[in-house]
Amino acid sequence: MLQLLVFVVAVVGIGWLIGATNLPGAWYAGLAKPDFVPPNWAFPVAWTILYIMIAVAGWRTFRRERSGRAMQVWAAQLALNFVWSPVMFTMHQIGAALVILICLFVAIVTYISLETSRDRLAAALFVPYAAWVAFAGVLNAAIWCLN
Repeated sequence: MLQLLVFVVAVVGIGWLIGATNLPGAWYAGLAKPDFVPPNWAFPVAWTILYIMIAVAGWRTFRRERSGRAMQVWAAQLALNFVWSPVMFTMHQIGAALVILICLFVAIVTYISLETSRDRLAAALFVPYAAWVAFAGVLNAAIWCLN
């Protein structure tokens, strides 16, 4: 259980830290956005829940195979996840952020496909994450087109 706690604290903590140090700010507020953009409060709520699910899935994979392909893909998707906010909100690179989201989505789907036959719960924990990242990709693309 200590490993699970470490995974949850690390993933949620780093996610919160990146979010807190790469706030959308005035630049994002000034962008044209589509009508379907969620309210600002929805993002930290959704990401906290997703980060817990990501951590649990990663922990389950780590217990089984610490350096296998699924764990490598898990680590890669987390790195892509963590780099998106600085690219979007600090560097103001909307197009590059969209490319990151596309790569992130591919990594998430790859993780799901790798884990489906080995750990259905770990795979299932990534399904809402895939849906949220797909939505985020559509939102990112719309913001890129509008600006």
